[in-house]
Amino acid sequence: MSTRRRAVPAVLFTVFVLLPLLEIYVIVQVGQVIGAWWTILLLVADSLFGAWLLKHEGGRAWRNLRDSLQDGRVPSTEIADGGLILVGGTLMLAPGFITDVLGILLILPLTRPVFRGVLAGAVARRLLVDVTRPGAGPQGPVVRGEVVDD
Repeated sequence: MSTRRRAVPAVLFTVFVLLPLLEIYVIVQVGQVIGAWWTILLLVADSLFGAWLLKHEGGRAWRNLRDSLQDGRVPSTEIADGGLILVGGTLMLAPGFITDVLGILLILPLTRPVFRGVLAGAVARRLLVDVTRPGAGPQGPVVRGEVVDD
């Protein structure tokens, strides 16, 4: 089994079990320090700020994508930004301070380039094939032929 396939259950366990437990712990700790009602108010204010930021940055990303397509450029940065804003907005929907902070970091134009670089690296690793490694090349029989251009 490859390292990537062994890492998937660990990532899923972290996202669906450990992260919610950590979120509950942080909410309880904040509630003990500032009180339950202030904690709820802070979570609501955080969500409202995230929704405003999502609308603002999502609109900007959409305009940039449209302009890039009209100019005939490949919109790779714009598509990455749109995806990061979408994931950040989804994280903002989950109640909790940790996911809200991560969502805001994905949406903010100052921190988004860092995550865009991480995303580009992950995509490049998935797309590049190491042909020097046995079994990494094409699977199955290779059929030789010639391309006929009409």
